[in-house]
Amino acid sequence: MNIKSLILTAALCLALCGCQSKGGEVNVADYLEQYTFGDDNTMAFRRAVEQARKQKAERLVVPEGTYHFYPELAFEKYAYVTNNSAGLKRFVFDLTKMEDFTIEGNGSKFILHGFVSAFTIDSCRNVTIKDFTMDYARTFHSEGKVERVGDGWVDLRFPADYRYAIRNGNLYFSDERGNNYPFSHLLEMNSERREPEFMASDYWLTDNTIPAEKREDGTVRIFKQKLTAKVGNVLFLGPGHRLCPAIAIDESAGVNIHDVKIRHAGGMGVVAQHSRDIELLRVYIEPEEGSERMISITADATHFTHCEGYLRMIDCHFFNQIDDATNIHGMYGVVKQILEPNRILVFFPHDQQYGLDVLREGRTVEMMKQMSLTTYDEIKVEEVIRLNKEWYEVAFAENIAAEAAVGDLITDMSYPEVLIKGCRMGNNRARGLLLGSRKQTIIEDCYFHIPGSAIYFEGDGYYWYEQAGVRDVIIRNNTFDNCNYGYYRWGTACIAVGSGPKEDREASRYNRNILIENNKFIISDPRILNLYSVDGCTFRNNEIIESDAYPYTLGEERAFVIEDCVNVDIQTK
Repeated sequence: MNIKSLILTAALCLALCGCQSKGGEVNVADYLEQYTFGDDNTMAFRRAVEQARKQKAERLVVPEGTYHFYPELAFEKYAYVTNNSAGLKRFVFDLTKMEDFTIEGNGSKFILHGFVSAFTIDSCRNVTIKDFTMDYARTFHSEGKVERVGDGWVDLRFPADYRYAIRNGNLYFSDERGNNYPFSHLLEMNSERREPEFMASDYWLTDNTIPAEKREDGTVRIFKQKLTAKVGNVLFLGPGHRLCPAIAIDESAGVNIHDVKIRHAGGMGVVAQHSRDIELLRVYIEPEEGSERMISITADATHFTHCEGYLRMIDCHFFNQIDDATNIHGMYGVVKQILEPNRILVFFPHDQQYGLDVLREGRTVEMMKQMSLTTYDEIKVEEVIRLNKEWYEVAFAENIAAEAAVGDLITDMSYPEVLIKGCRMGNNRARGLLLGSRKQTIIEDCYFHIPGSAIYFEGDGYYWYEQAGVRDVIIRNNTFDNCNYGYYRWGTACIAVGSGPKEDREASRYNRNILIENNKFIISDPRILNLYSVDGCTFRNNEIIESDAYPYTLGEERAFVIEDCVNVDIQTK
């Protein structure tokens, strides 16, 4: 063989080796025997993901099976997750900086143990996770069946899943490994309908426990002034934190979550921030069919903050979670000092929104009055100095408006186009869809059975500091089935404006251009629409069917309450 042939052969071998080491797929099966310790598969999956990252694999293949994950060998990082509890968190799947990558679950079941989350999708491009179910061996909440009720006390019987102890006259929960599960609120659930009890409210606790005593028959008597419930119902004891979301997405683009069932999480189901082009297809957040467990996850099913591009939720289920089905919004910072004509000091007040770095160089922001939420300036950011997780010094390419003042609000102008289609949701605490994108939002072919408002136009500058104010919403071909049966503070109508402006409501026009057509409203509660500070709303070609599924006990009898609005057209015939 001559030298030319040797060179060609060597080049071919190198090319073939390169093809084998780059791209392709990684199979978790190759790591299970060596890196499974007892029933803990965490290290096997961690090694597989690390190899996929190293070789830039296109796929990670998970053989069908049931896998267990514990926090000891999980990936760890400090994470600021919007509207969840910030902190040092552990994740099973660390998908940081992955590109053009798919995890194929093949119908597998992931069982998590203790304080660990499933996925962090951070700084990724074109990532898909699909075809698996995730659950926890011990939920972050507890559930007890009501057996007796007295004046300021309730007797509960806890299934074996909820280990408990009574110490110094107070109730505490744990798991088989000794982890503690504190709780901060109670909510009564109707055991037959598997939903919040009619007009039941939260009972909030101050010390992450409640006075209790063990009874001779094995029940636990808990004590709280004015506490009541119906015998046979289930009392939910909810966690005082949002530490462990199921899937956390940050600074990513092109994220697809397909055919995924989330049975439980100690926080939100899918939560995304500063990301774009997200699709949820057949994502089911609900208890397993046939399970005695009443509650799915302990916060919002989904949540999206300062996202862009498109946001699609198609053929999803959101049931029995302990907050809204979704919340789509931005975040307001507060102007604390005007340092120079083009330089200000900004503070982000809410502790669940620390560290998200909303204001960024080169981006356009809006400035607005805090109590009226009226925008008076849109201006480009030239420099941002992050002083810490709450405080920022911000300079602009030009001087800010003369009317700018301490106490005003500022936020980035980033919004997604939203499509929520063919989804079913209900039996949860609180509300359905909280809509706050300025881009077009379409809600169609969905089913709602929500104890509060099914669709809620939120946004405020004084508590959550969530930026909203829709501009183009289409609500069509949906069924609203007996909503507003829950606690009266969860909404003023089936479709309603929430917090919004507190001052100058007649001039604010915070929400605009809402079309509600070709829907079916099945109502025990007569309140269909409650709007204020809206410019442009049309209600037409909707079917209204009266129902006796629930009694109506509130005073408001008007189907349509319209205040401080313009260009509103209500057609009921």
